[in-house]
Amino acid sequence: MSNSIHKFRRAAKKLRKSFASGEDDAIRRVTDHLNDEGGLSHARALHVIALEGGFDSWPKMKLATESMAMDRNAKQDRLKIALYHGQNWVVDQLMADTPDLAAGHFGLQCALYDLDSIRAKLAQDPTAATRQYGPRSAILHLAYSKYFQNHAAKRADMMAIADLLLKNGADVDDAYQGFAGSDGKLSTLYGAIGHANNMTLGQWLLDNGANPNDGESLYHSTELGHLDGLRMLLENGATPKGTNALLRALDFNNYEMVEVLLEHGADPNEFQHEKVGGEDPFVIPALHQAARRMCDRRMVDLLLEHGADPNFRHEKITPFAMAKVFRNPAAAEALVKAGADQQLNDQEQILADAADGIDTTGRYVDPSKLPDEYRNILRSILHLPDTFEHIKRLIAVGMEWDRPDNQGITPVQIAGWEGLPDMMGYFLKLRPDLSHVNGYGGTLLSTIMHGSENSPNREARDHIACARLALEHGVALPRDVIDFAGRADMSAFLRDWAEEKPGQVIEREDG
Repeated sequence: MSNSIHKFRRAAKKLRKSFASGEDDAIRRVTDHLNDEGGLSHARALHVIALEGGFDSWPKMKLATESMAMDRNAKQDRLKIALYHGQNWVVDQLMADTPDLAAGHFGLQCALYDLDSIRAKLAQDPTAATRQYGPRSAILHLAYSKYFQNHAAKRADMMAIADLLLKNGADVDDAYQGFAGSDGKLSTLYGAIGHANNMTLGQWLLDNGANPNDGESLYHSTELGHLDGLRMLLENGATPKGTNALLRALDFNNYEMVEVLLEHGADPNEFQHEKVGGEDPFVIPALHQAARRMCDRRMVDLLLEHGADPNFRHEKITPFAMAKVFRNPAAAEALVKAGADQQLNDQEQILADAADGIDTTGRYVDPSKLPDEYRNILRSILHLPDTFEHIKRLIAVGMEWDRPDNQGITPVQIAGWEGLPDMMGYFLKLRPDLSHVNGYGGTLLSTIMHGSENSPNREARDHIACARLALEHGVALPRDVIDFAGRADMSAFLRDWAEEKPGQVIEREDG
C-alpha cells in the first residue's frame, strides 16, 4: 500500500479526532462537504478527505493513488475487469490517469469503442480482426463490453467498429470457454444480449447472420427485466426447444414473457436435464417450476391451457406434491381442478404439514431419502417473501440447513447473495461452515460481493449489511476482494473495515 494512501488515512483519523473534540476547523471542513447529521465514521472522514482532494469519493481517490504505483500491465488487467463487469467509474478513472492505456491492445480498444485506433490498425493489419486477445477475440471483446451503458455518445463508434471487424473477417458466431474446465462456450450473441444487455449490438449480430440458437442467449434473455431481447431472438428464428427458457421465465411470474414463449412453440412438458453453459440447469419441469417459484393460479392455468401435464413426474415428484411442499396453495388448487394426482407419501406429508404450519412435533424426515428438489428447499425458498417461519419449521423436522446444492452453494451463501441480512443472520446462528467454497470458487464474502453487483433485486436489498455480518463472524477479508469491488459504496465499506481491522485483511496467493 502506498505511503500516500497511508497519509490520507492518517488525515482522516486526525479529522475524526478533531471533529469529536469539537474543534472549529474540523467542524467547518466536515459541514462544508457533509450536509447531514450522520456523524463522522471513518468512511465519511475518508470521503471528506477525497472531496478536499478533488475527487467525488474515497474509492476514486484510492484508485487514482494506487494506479500511480501500478505498472502498465496491472492497469490493463484492471481495465479489462472493469469493462467486462460494467465498472465504468473505474474505466473512466484509469483512462483519465493514463489516456493511452489501451494503446497496443486491440481487444481493449474494441471494448472502449476507440474507432480511430481500430480503423488505423485494420488498415495496417486486417488480420487483427480475427486474432485472440487473451481468451477472447476482438468481436468478443466488443460484445462483452458494458462501456456503452455510461457512454451513449459512443454507440455510433461501437457499431462502426462492429462493421469494420465483420468486413475484415470477424465471425459473428465466435465463442469462448466461459468457465474453466467446462465444455460449454459463450457466444458473441450471448455477450451482447445476455451479458451486456446491449440490444443495439444484439440486433446487428442477428442482422448479420448470428445463430440465435446458441444454447445460451434465449435462456438468459428472460433475465433482463424486459422483453426486447427475447422478442428479438424469437423474431430472428430462435426456438425455445432445448433451452429451458420457458422454465426460467416462470421464475419471474411474467405472463407476457411466458405467453410469448408458448406462442413460439415452447412445450410446457419439455425439460432439458443437460447442463446449460457447463452448469446444471436451475430449472425443473414447468408445473413443478411454477409451484416452487410461487407462480399464481393464472400462471398455472396458462400452462395447463397450453397442454402441461398435471401428473408429469420429476424425480418421482408430482406437480401437486411440489405445490404442497413449497407452500403454494394457488398452484395446488389449480392442479386439483385439472385432475392432478393428490397423493403424498409420508415424507411429503411431513413437509407439507410444515409448510402449512400444522404441528409436526415428534415427526421427522430422512433427508437422505428425499429427492434433491426437496433436499434443496431451504436454498430454493429463502429469498421469497414470508418464508422465515416456514424455514424454521423445515429445520425443526430435520431439513439440512448447511447443505450445498448442485452448484455447491449453501443456504447462508444464497442469503448473502440475495442481500438478505435477517435471513443470513438466522443461518449464521446455526453455525454453518464459513470456510466452505462453492462450485464457482466463491466464499461467503465473495458470494455476497457477486450478489451486490448481479442479483436481480440488488437495488432493494442490503448487501453491505450482509458483508458486515460475515466480517463480524470472522471471515477473512482478502485484499483483492476490496480492490475489485464494483460498487463504490461497497468498496468504501470494505476499505473502512480494513482500516479499522487490518488483521482481518489477507493477501491471497495466485492460483
